Parts: sequence; C-alpha cells; structure tokens
Amino acid sequence: MSKITAAITAVGGYVPDFVLSNKVLETMVDTNDEWITSRTGIKERRILKEEGQGTSFLAIKAAQDLINKKGLDPKQIDLVIVCTATPDMKAASTAAYTATQVGAINAFSYDLEAACSSFLFGMSTASAYIESGRYKKILLIGADKNSSFINYKDRATCIIFGDGAGAVLFEPNEEGLGLQDELLRSNGEGREFLQATYGGSSYPINENTFKEEKHYIFQDGKTVFKNAVFNMADVSEKMLKRNNLTNDDIAWLVAHQANKRIIDATANRINLDKSKVMMNIEKYGNTTSATLPLLLFDYESKLKKGDKLIFTAFGGGFTWGSIYFKWAYNS
Repeated sequence: MSKITAAITAVGGYVPDFVLSNKVLETMVDTNDEWITSRTGIKERRILKEEGQGTSFLAIKAAQDLINKKGLDPKQIDLVIVCTATPDMKAASTAAYTATQVGAINAFSYDLEAACSSFLFGMSTASAYIESGRYKKILLIGADKNSSFINYKDRATCIIFGDGAGAVLFEPNEEGLGLQDELLRSNGEGREFLQATYGGSSYPINENTFKEEKHYIFQDGKTVFKNAVFNMADVSEKMLKRNNLTNDDIAWLVAHQANKRIIDATANRINLDKSKVMMNIEKYGNTTSATLPLLLFDYESKLKKGDKLIFTAFGGGFTWGSIYFKWAYNS
C-alpha cells in the first residue's frame, strides 16, 4: 500500500466589495500613495464594512466558493479548521459556527491562532490528520477581519492590513503529492513587538483603555520587518537545501503578503526569478491568515499537477516557517 500524503484538491476565496485605496487613505491619515507603495507594495485593500459581520462571514463565503466549485457535499467534511487572529468572539468558536453555516454538520471544528503564520501552521495540522488515515476531507480556512482592530489614525498600521478569506480542501493522496516537508518555528521573545494587547485575559478592555484607544493593534515596524526578512528567507533556504532542491526545481514561492520588500528578499535569498513569485499584496494588503490561501485562489489556474511550491510566513509571537508542497491537480 502506498504511503498516504495530504494534498490540496480544491481552493476557494472571498474578499469584501469595499476597496480602501491609498488615495482614500490620504484623506484619513498623514500619508500618500507613493510613500505607501514604495515601502509596502500595497495599492489598495478590501474592508468588510457591514455591521455585525465578522471573520465567520468571510470564512463562510470562502468555504461556500470552494464547495460550489468542487461540487462537494459538505456533509462529507470531517473537520473544519478556521485559522484566524480575529475570531468573531472570545468565547465561542468561529470554526464551529462556520462549519454549521456551510452544512458541514458531521464535522468537528476549532480555531487555530498563530498570527500571520496561522494558515501555514494549519497546513501542518490538517496534513497530520490526513496522514493518520483517520480523516478524509478537511476544510482549512484562513480568514481575518483585520479592520476590526485597526486604528485608522495610525499610519503605521492602517496602511498595511485588509480583510479577506481563503479556503482549501485537504484529502489523501497516494501519488506522493501534497505536503512533503515542513520547518516551523516560534519565539515568544518577539511578543512585545507586534500585538493587539488589550481585550485578552491579561489586559481586559475597560472604560479607560477604550478611551485611550489601547484596543487597537500595535507593531514596532522596524523590528518586525527585520525579523520577518531574516526568518522567512532563512527557513525557505533551509527547506531547499535539506530537500536537495534548486531554484530551477521550484515552480512557485507562496509567501505571506506582509510587505513586498520582505517577499522580494525571500525570493532573492533562494535565487528565484520574480516570475515564480506569487504576489497579490497590491490588491489586498496584509490579510493575515488569509494571504496564503488567497494566493492559491488567485493563481489556481496557473498551477499544474506536480508543481513544487515553497510556502513561507512570519507573524506575531513571533511565529514563522516554511513548507515544501507538491501540487496535486490541474485546474
């Protein structure tokens, strides 16, 4: 019997209709299009504006897109994982609600949070479940409503983040396709440099913290940038070396869309031509947990069975890693 590997067999995605362009941001905060574009590569980002709609709304839309395209009976789904840094609520599972709303009534479900590395870590988790032989269909969703914790008077953060969701279906494969290798890391010493401090158990929100606007996200941009550049490039290079891969072997780099300069630095470290680098940061900004699946959503038609992909991400915590993956189907 052939070894079971975990392959992606379908992709879905969703971004909100409202476009927040750099030109609009110029009217909200002290910044300009040239400054934003030159430093981040971002031209616009999508924002979920409707009151009462949270991350689950985005996740449901992406999942429904996948289900419809695949012609999948949601009752066959065994597990739903929602990777997110912005759950709907503190005490109720976003994944449980998402699973029920898309008709995955036979699945168990839970949220997975590792900041911008959430989906990457979720790929490892979903693959392990599939490789165990216990589960056959796992819906992995990356979704974030980042606008819910952004201060649109803070130009250091409001220019970066957008809202969106992407979904993939993991299934068993006996052709050796799917996840091949992974290198995942974390370092809690980076916690102070990127965090949404207030609203958790250590620092609950009260009247004073709300008035002082402490419930928004904070980041030390220079420190985060420095660590992201080094660590994403480092693990990607190590992934190639330990699998005896050259840049010619790699079809695509699938990198977290935090900053174009970080993505370019990672590609340069492994000597990968820019034509092999998936990029959509100019349209969506940093959608946190959704960046990797949204790349697959946008590039699905260009992917070919057997293509060798290098995934990499970096997030608050700090968390980071790389995954070597073989694509399993032609669109």
